[in-house]
Amino acid sequence: MVAQAPLTIMFWPESAYGPTNQCIGLASILRERGHTIVFAAERSWAGKLAALGFVEELVDLAERADGADDEDPGKFWTEFIAETAPEFRKPTIEQLSTFIQPTYQALIDGAKYSEPRLREIVAHHRPDVIVEDNVVLFPALVTSGAPFVRIVSCSPLELPGPDIPPPFSGLPSADRSDWDAYRAEFDRTHRSLWADFDTWVRAQGAAPLPDLEFMPRHNAANLYVYPAEADYLDTRPLDDSWTRMDSSVRETDGDYVVPADVANRRDDSALIYLSLGSLGGADVGLMQRLVDVLGTTRHRLIVSKGPQADRITLADNMVGAQMLPQTKVIPEVDLVISHGGNNTVTETLHFGKPLIILPLFWDQYENAQRIDELGFGVRLDTYRFTDAELTGAVDRLLADTALRERLAAIGAAVRARDGLRVGADVIERVGTQHRASVD
Repeated sequence: MVAQAPLTIMFWPESAYGPTNQCIGLASILRERGHTIVFAAERSWAGKLAALGFVEELVDLAERADGADDEDPGKFWTEFIAETAPEFRKPTIEQLSTFIQPTYQALIDGAKYSEPRLREIVAHHRPDVIVEDNVVLFPALVTSGAPFVRIVSCSPLELPGPDIPPPFSGLPSADRSDWDAYRAEFDRTHRSLWADFDTWVRAQGAAPLPDLEFMPRHNAANLYVYPAEADYLDTRPLDDSWTRMDSSVRETDGDYVVPADVANRRDDSALIYLSLGSLGGADVGLMQRLVDVLGTTRHRLIVSKGPQADRITLADNMVGAQMLPQTKVIPEVDLVISHGGNNTVTETLHFGKPLIILPLFWDQYENAQRIDELGFGVRLDTYRFTDAELTGAVDRLLADTALRERLAAIGAAVRARDGLRVGADVIERVGTQHRASVD
């Protein structure tokens, strides 16, 4: 799809790598179609987005200390996760008060602080369409007169419904026995926070939010990222404003050549990718334990070491780096071991590989549960798994020829549906219709 005239398209992703990379994938296609892409980005991304050909407008989410240097992208959330990591050992229902609610509060504080700056950016660039990938609304983006597109790049359980497990819970789809208790605790821990936020959102000129939801549903368009084969299509129908992107595999990652140390297959050894993501990798103890256990196997590993890379010692059967071009690594391996972030899960299914997931926070529990209950991989207890449980899951998945063939077929189908361009088409169509209506 090509618009008749170039558009100005503004993206505002949450500052972590996952949502930002998701938006980069869409924005790169739209830029190739001739559109001007404005990235409003938290200040730690300075220079990173302009280098990809986008207009970069930096935003602070909190007051900066005098003389503070620009930090690495996503550092705020890396440090936040590292400080709160002990909470991830608790059952998900207990995390509602000690992690989920404080995380929403931090996001809301950032929305309030950045509201004037975002209004400046919107007024200056006058975009034809505005795209937000986040879990709380920034009202400046829906009050400018430009159409608003929401992206859900977490698990689709972010859109609650009576016949699907509650978000963040990691509860099974087939057993509803704990759903009501979890929902009641969510209401208890979040009702006041949501009410205050909704009042503030309306004071900025935006429409009221859905009950106990922090983002609007009635937008010019809505996108979400999840393969149809793993989605909750029968139990959570969505209206026509929603478009599913089966995957969103960015095409901007650099090439990756598997290092010779692990490239050559020995006997029946497999090649495995290990990553806990940019945030999960901040848990050095967990990363080192995984490395130590997997170092005892006959398999070869490529390890994304994360932000504390210099504190992680790899075994002899491994290579790794702080960051890797994940979308180029996954096609080369036989198995992925992950934290269950939505990008990694959907990218792994995009390339038709089995998964072992050790969830840490947010939607990772529900991704882990979904992969396990569908038989696409194994969910392990992140802090209580035994060595034998991990190595046994590795060997079991690698030996399951039928599963590997099934996932390869799913991957081919997902790739054929080309979710990245499906999403780009929706954004382009919304902007084009708006431009036509005002010309």
